[in-house]
Amino acid sequence: MRSFLSFVLICSAFVCSAQEVPDFPDYRNKKESFAKVSEKYIKADLASFTIGGLDESIGKTPLKKISPFAYTRNMMNFKQDDITVTVTTVPFNASGKKIQKVGEHVVKIDGKPFYGSFGQMPITAIESVKVLWGKDTIEIPRIAYFDLYNLNFTYKDKAGTERTSNGVYFSPDGKRMYIYMLSKNEEGSYEVTWVIEDKKYFRRVLDWGFTK
Repeated sequence: MRSFLSFVLICSAFVCSAQEVPDFPDYRNKKESFAKVSEKYIKADLASFTIGGLDESIGKTPLKKISPFAYTRNMMNFKQDDITVTVTTVPFNASGKKIQKVGEHVVKIDGKPFYGSFGQMPITAIESVKVLWGKDTIEIPRIAYFDLYNLNFTYKDKAGTERTSNGVYFSPDGKRMYIYMLSKNEEGSYEVTWVIEDKKYFRRVLDWGFTK
């Protein structure tokens, strides 16, 4: 069960308040948020570790978790037994992309709203999310991360200690894997969970706007 202390620690590290409303058009939406998840069994699992699910976390049993095995500035790897998950980022390349601006603010990239540096030109983009589960290589499609930028694998707490909230979680029945990334960024924090069910990519859950 997520304790009250854990709740306080999370809210201390990631200020639980709405971000200021930008003075330019904001095309981002909440259609993929925790609140919109229709699968009750997935929502129950997510409530045990996501910020979006904090209000429903009381009484939830912690899920089995794999913590980061290794990381660099542009890579984070999770490894345990026969499971390996690697998330990699690369410098953002605006060449060939349609950048839509309102004044000096970037509001869409290739006709889509984006997350992680809203209003500004991104610095990094996610290159790949690779999953090896037993003998199965699971493809995470580009559509699951194409609009997520400036993914920060770690953050520093008030004492200056480097920390991460990222992890790979498993449902109690072992059928689902959840790859969780919490990116803290002054220009736009967000959390994303890629859901794998029966060793196939199922969906993502994306929340933003709750930290600053």
